[in-house]
Order: sequence, then C-alpha cells, then structure tokens
Amino acid sequence: MLRGWPRVLLCFAAGAVTSLAQAPFHAFIVCFVTFPILVFVLDGITADPDKRLSTVRQAFATGWLFGWGYFIAGLWWLSNALLVEAPEFAWFIPVAVFGLPAVLAVFYGLATAFARVFWPDSMGRLFSLALFFGLAEWLRSFVLTGFPWNAIGYAAMPVPVLMQSVVLFGLFGVSALGVLLFSLPAAAIAGRRSRVIGALLVILLGGSHGGFGLYRLAMAPDPALDAETRSISVRLVQPNLDQSQKVAREDPAATFDDLLALSALPPEDGSIGQPSWVIWPETAVPYILTRQPAALAAIGDTLADGQVLLTGAVREELTSSDTRQGSRFYNSVLAVSDAGIITGAADKVRLVPFGEFLPLSDVFRQLGLDAIAAADRGYSSAATRSVLTLDDINIVPLVCYEAIFPAQLVPGDIILNVTNDGWFGNTPGPYQHMHQSRLRAVEAGIPLIRLANTGLSGVFDPYGRAEAWISFGERGAADVEVPLAKAQMVAVLDANFNYWLLNVILSIITLTSVILWRRRR
Repeated sequence: MLRGWPRVLLCFAAGAVTSLAQAPFHAFIVCFVTFPILVFVLDGITADPDKRLSTVRQAFATGWLFGWGYFIAGLWWLSNALLVEAPEFAWFIPVAVFGLPAVLAVFYGLATAFARVFWPDSMGRLFSLALFFGLAEWLRSFVLTGFPWNAIGYAAMPVPVLMQSVVLFGLFGVSALGVLLFSLPAAAIAGRRSRVIGALLVILLGGSHGGFGLYRLAMAPDPALDAETRSISVRLVQPNLDQSQKVAREDPAATFDDLLALSALPPEDGSIGQPSWVIWPETAVPYILTRQPAALAAIGDTLADGQVLLTGAVREELTSSDTRQGSRFYNSVLAVSDAGIITGAADKVRLVPFGEFLPLSDVFRQLGLDAIAAADRGYSSAATRSVLTLDDINIVPLVCYEAIFPAQLVPGDIILNVTNDGWFGNTPGPYQHMHQSRLRAVEAGIPLIRLANTGLSGVFDPYGRAEAWISFGERGAADVEVPLAKAQMVAVLDANFNYWLLNVILSIITLTSVILWRRRR
C-alpha cells in the first residue's frame, strides 16, 4: 500500500539486498524475502481498465527500481577498473556505477511490466513473473552485445549440488524457476488453500532442484578408477601482477622473467611428473611475441622437452604487406612449443564494450573517451570461435568475460578460461566471474581450467567441483592432473529446448489463471 518515495526506496532496497545472493556471499535466502516484496508492490498497483497504460508504466518503474538497486549493489566494483588509470577515466565512474545498472534495469522493468499485464489475483501471478524474468535474462544475454552478468539463476546455484539443474533447463530456465521458487512465500498471506499449494510447490521445486543434484553427483563416475580415462598434467602460473604496474608497462622484462621463473619450477608432486602444458593468464606476455623473437626463444629455452605453453597474449595481424598501413590486434590464446614457435592461436570473439572496443567510437572519442583496456590500439574480434588442438585434445579457449555467456561453446574436450581480473582488485567482481565460469563446465559436461592473473584460479570437473585452487592475491604455480572425463549427460532433450518448453508451460499456467480469475470476477 506504499506510495511515493517510501515505495521507491523499498523497491530499490529490495533489489540491492537481492545482490547478496550472488558471489561471494551466496546468501540466496534473502531472495525469499525480496521477491515476495516485489510481488506485493506489484499487487499494490491499481488496475484501472481505463488507465491500463498507467498500470504498465507503474509496473515497469517497479521492476526498473528493483533492477537498478540490484545492479548497482552487484556491479559497483566496475569502478575499480576506472581507478587504475584515474586521471583519464575517473570522470566516467558515475556512468559505470549508476548508468550501466540503469540500462540493465530496463530488462527487469520490462519483465514486471509484461508480468503485470497477465496478473491474476491468484498464484498464477507468480508464474507470470517467473516467465517474464526468465525471458528478460535471455534477452540480456545478447541485446546490445549482451551482458548476462549475475543472472538470477546463479543465485539458485551457489554450490555444485545445486548446479546440476542447469543441464536440464539452462541458465535462463533455472532463472525462471528460481524466481518462481523465491516468490512462493508471497502465497502465504493469500489464504489457507494458497498457503498449502505454495508450501507444496516449495517442497517440489526446492526438493527436485537439490535432489537431482545429489543424484547426479552420486552417480558421477570416479575418473581415478577408470583406466580408459585419459588425463593431462598442467601447470597453472599465477603471477599476481598489480594491474597499475601492468598498465604502465613498468619493467616488462622483469614481468616476463617472473613468468619464466614460475614456469621453470620443479614439479610439486613427483607422482605427476613434468607437466605437459604450462598455462599463463590473459595478456600475460608483456610483448607482442611476433615482434620479439628473443622472447620466443626464452620461452623455448624454459620449456622442457615436449612441453607446450598456452598463454594469453596480444596477437598482431598485418592488414597489408606495408606495415605503415597499420595492423589489427586480437586478444588471444597462443600455443608456443618447446622450440619457441607459435603453433596455434585462438582469438577472442566477444569483446568487452568500453573495455576492448568502443561502441559509437566517433561520438565517445569526441568526449575524450577511449576503450579502457586497449586505449592505445583497440582490439578486433574473431569472426568465429576457434579450437586449439594439443596432444589430440580439443581445447575450447574462452578469454575473460566470454565465460559468462551460456551455450556459446563449440564441441571440445576441455575448456580453458584465461582472464585478468586484476582490474577489479579484491572486490566481489573476481568471485562473481569465477562462479559464473564454473557453470560453463557443468553445462558442457567437460572440465574447465581457469587461470586469472591475480587469483581464483583452479580446475573444475564436469560437475563444477573444484579439483585444484590458487587463492586470490597469491603468487605461485600449481601442478594439476586433469582427467578428461565427460559428464554423463541426462537422457532428456537439450537444455535450450527444455527452456522453451518450460516457457510454454509457464505461459499456459499464467493464461489459465487469468481466464479463471476473470470468470470468477
């Protein structure tokens, strides 16, 4: 029944508190309070048949305020990247902290606006809200280049046992079901019959979500007991280089020598032996290797016989035979042999807007703004996703935030995610990125190797369980034996089909509830 500023503040605060359900807090319990608040506020919008546009507008404002609070509280750490080069980019901090969340909140505003159009005075309204929130998260994955960061579904999947449902419905399906589950306490005040049905649905949805995860993990085979399961030994090299030093390119030789020294350390565990692959994080090499034959020779001298280096690096591609005409630059993963020869490359497909490329560049450059992570040259994106093949193993490279996009993988045996979250310091950002990355392993049913410059590096099995770990802020190397086992996929139709089938079911329940409510009225 609130009106005016109290209502505005309540919607904004409910959204902000909802962000605690994401990493690193994983306090998903708050959603059982904040989403019923959202339902109650939408209930309070007066539905006047002569002022339907006003009703939709109020519903949009409610969802937008909820989303604005949610994204401000969940993405404030983006401002840390602007402080790395403060004199040039600090003025843009208010846009990053308040402007980007305002744009992302439009999707939640659309979700509540459409949900309010199909809003019976019954439990059917919860199905309507779930349907359109799931569609909003789907739209957020590709509209305006896409930015599905902190989708609601991640809040419902904080630990491996609760991650397994993603193979059934995908991230957007879990988001829709998560909103339905989180909203069900709103049924508690709608009468005894609704309370009983709501409680049964909580048990059904929550129990199925957790029960399926327990079953799938219990049935997962142990790769150590399967003699036919191949494995590959890898060394994760985490330099923990300060981002301001990296941007300033202070003493690149020392940075490069440190990477070589960590790569040349003796094996940690004699049972593993010499790692077959050495892996460095995103843009770890402070040089463009094709311009530095001495650096390639140093890599070759450091690697043992048969070893291969997989490293994030800037790759240059000449646009013509005349070097004066310029070059294209790619954020890439390079494979370098023990002879110091680049044997393979995979370029980043999805670039970070305002980070690696500048949308509407002519307009923004007139305002003095360049892409933050590529201010001196800008990056080009690859037309298609490439696969690197080493030792007959197909590696699917994902550079940086490419790992947050579901269903973007090509077939392969292992996922390699190299990133540099040093831009964001010790904030929730790196933890959110890591949590979202590990879901890609569960979706694809193959292992994931994740290597970050400043930490939260590790190896995850096809069920999202951590096999090895290097904490945030640590400098060092870790040797890991990675089984190339694939998860036993569920014998159902693919997750994308299931998501749209779920939308059909939610739509039928919603429309049926609306029809029955109007007949009763």
